[in-house]
Amino acid sequence: MSLKELGARFLAKFFVWRIRKWSKNPSQTQRTVFKKLIKRGKHTRFGEDHNFNNIKTHKDFTKHVKVKDYEELKPYVDRVVKGEKDVLWPGRPLYFAKTSGTTSGFKYIPITKDSMPTHINGSRDAIFHYIEETGNTEFLNKKVIFLQGSPLLGETNGIKTGRLSGIVAHYTPSYLRKNIMPSWENNCIEDWEEKVKEITKETIKEDMAVIGGIPPWVQMYFEKLRKESDEKIISKIFPNFRLFVYGGVNYEPYRNTFNELIGKKIDSIEYFPASEGFFAYQDSQKSNGLLLQLNSGIFYEFIKLEEMNQKEPKRHTVENIEMGVNYILIISTTAGLWSYNTGDTVSFVSLIPHRLIVTGRYTHFISAFGEHVIAGEVENSLKKATEEHAFKINEFTVAPNINPKKGLPFHQWWIEFEEPLKESEIGKLEMDLDENMRAQNSYYNDLIKGKVLKPLEIVVLKKGTFKNYMKKKGKLGGQNKLPRLSNDRKIVEEIKN
Repeated sequence: MSLKELGARFLAKFFVWRIRKWSKNPSQTQRTVFKKLIKRGKHTRFGEDHNFNNIKTHKDFTKHVKVKDYEELKPYVDRVVKGEKDVLWPGRPLYFAKTSGTTSGFKYIPITKDSMPTHINGSRDAIFHYIEETGNTEFLNKKVIFLQGSPLLGETNGIKTGRLSGIVAHYTPSYLRKNIMPSWENNCIEDWEEKVKEITKETIKEDMAVIGGIPPWVQMYFEKLRKESDEKIISKIFPNFRLFVYGGVNYEPYRNTFNELIGKKIDSIEYFPASEGFFAYQDSQKSNGLLLQLNSGIFYEFIKLEEMNQKEPKRHTVENIEMGVNYILIISTTAGLWSYNTGDTVSFVSLIPHRLIVTGRYTHFISAFGEHVIAGEVENSLKKATEEHAFKINEFTVAPNINPKKGLPFHQWWIEFEEPLKESEIGKLEMDLDENMRAQNSYYNDLIKGKVLKPLEIVVLKKGTFKNYMKKKGKLGGQNKLPRLSNDRKIVEEIKN
């Protein structure tokens, strides 16, 4: 065993001990974070405008600081972008993470000196948990690759600006620096297809042990490796490939495809990262859910999904949340995001420690008839059906068909399969998916029983359809993700046309 491996095991034991210590005291941990945030926030324009001097408790906070999404916080962000100091957080940000917006073009998410460690330490601690639990340290002496956005950064009024994954690439841990791939030159390629092509050439002969990235883009890399080699099984190309690290989208719809592509069972670690902060990670290979980062300078609030449209929805903290309830994740951070609506929906599977699963996006749902179907239900239905039938799915999206040419309205599932299905197989899959949906969502079940909706239908797409769609939208690769659900038909009509 190398000195690097021995050192990693020692550090893993120490960090995991420290994390378990605060995770057993969630309420006190979050109260400490809350007090520190308010203390620093008093010295900002936002804090002055929202009476931070009068905030002592969470109740005070909910009174003076209302939940805001990016559009509502944008007037303050615009002032930061223009170069003004002490607006949302003391001083000026180190970076802007630039992401796609909804109504106002690009979003500029501030990352400060205080918040930057949030994005780095979460992934580090996830690896340390994995080492402590499994004892696996061999990968530290082999090659590691993370498929990510370009690390080339621009500037906005003197503040470095780029994709989050590109910013994080500048903080590669020293113990991985010699092992990390791809090369800086290939990582800087902007065109995703060209980037995957060059990365494949660079890595195909390497001793790869860890591969990370958003599943659909890693799948593209795997397909390219197969095409450029004589092997169809990734584990034969990379015999020491032992660990897959992913985040951004639910892995389950891809699991069957990945199992066949890889050709053997490997460990995996799931992250819950965002430009606004690194919220959670998988801390165990044995337990379900992701450990919520309560000690990372983020104060968490939760609003029940069904209450979000109320005028004053109740804002829960870790002290009074329930398991099995879908919540919208609200955060206040050391980057100056105050009661910020992330748009992510989560559900807790454990309360000591606090572990959650990501169930979807608040803006990605179908409720054309009051059914309020969310991504987690769709993905669980698909997971159950594909496990039973061993279908391999590349990508999918779901939209309502409100005004069909004949018959009742229905949900339409647009699915790209790895291999063609027979007509009879599609019919059986439709029945199973609908049955799974009805078992999970009582509103959907009532609408089917009441003959308001008819059972769902599948539209089979040619292989490569979603890739071509994302390419035409300028969103191929990087952190870009296809919405799983839409409450309208904009995406599917664009695909159709």
